[in-house]
Amino acid sequence: MAVRAWAQPAVLVALLAGAAWCALCLGTPYVPPHRLLGGEDEIARVVVTELRVPRLVLALVAGACLGAAGLVLQEALRNPLAVPEMLGVSSGAALGVAAPLVLAVSVPAAVEPLLAIGGAALGGGLTLLAAGLGRSPSAVLLTGAAVAAALQAALLVLMVMADQLDLQLIYRYLLGSLSARTWEDVTGLWPWLLVAVPALVLCAPVLAVLRLGDDDAEALGVRVRRARFTALAVAVVLIAPVTAVCGPVAWVGFLAPHLARRLNPRSDAVGWLPWSAAWGAAVVAVADVPARLALAPVETPAGAWTALLGVPAGVALLRRRR
Repeated sequence: MAVRAWAQPAVLVALLAGAAWCALCLGTPYVPPHRLLGGEDEIARVVVTELRVPRLVLALVAGACLGAAGLVLQEALRNPLAVPEMLGVSSGAALGVAAPLVLAVSVPAAVEPLLAIGGAALGGGLTLLAAGLGRSPSAVLLTGAAVAAALQAALLVLMVMADQLDLQLIYRYLLGSLSARTWEDVTGLWPWLLVAVPALVLCAPVLAVLRLGDDDAEALGVRVRRARFTALAVAVVLIAPVTAVCGPVAWVGFLAPHLARRLNPRSDAVGWLPWSAAWGAAVVAVADVPARLALAPVETPAGAWTALLGVPAGVALLRRRR
């Protein structure tokens, strides 16, 4: 265990450093590391400061939010498969953002996170209501899969209604992409993080109690249904603004908590939370490197690469855990 405890930060630092070097230096134009802080090439300076740095920061912030939200959902429902994609949260947020685009409704950029939060709250709320107000964790998960399927069907209807240009935008958005993101997109996340981070810190001790089971949690004075609603609300505030900017980046909320638990199995929700956020940031930052460079000059969605990384890694982690 001591080796694992030492290895976790070392591996994280190595992954983040490598992803940062690739994100800032590689591409067209190539920028040597010693010229990142300044140089004679004005074009390279603008590319780094106005395109590559905000994209890297957005990848780290988005991954941290998704990783933390995944842990919150899994601990609240006591199920390792309880991820945003399985509870209608990500699909609802995507529907809230995609609907105005298809219906030709002009929406200011500042309002898009509100639409995403409304859609995510709708998906999550429908899941809890249909599952009996969060009475059973297994019922919540099964109902969430049905709600997510219904919301994805609504998204398909919108895609049928969209013209060719809107269809390409929606398709790239639904796969999760960090392409062409700027400092404006990054700064739009901070107001929501100022709300979500304190709520997340307050929520973590309750998650550790919920892990004991509903009966034991109620015996310790926790109102289980209210706690699940609160956990879902915190997850919505973490997921929806990221989805509004980047789209639903898949499998990050599943993979990051499992990595945090695997490398620190004796901890609890309070100890796993920062590691889950850190692993989420690393997963998205690493996945965005091939998304930007693998088929250059054509960019591929980062969400496709997180799925390619997340599915086999998640299956391997579950098998080893079993």
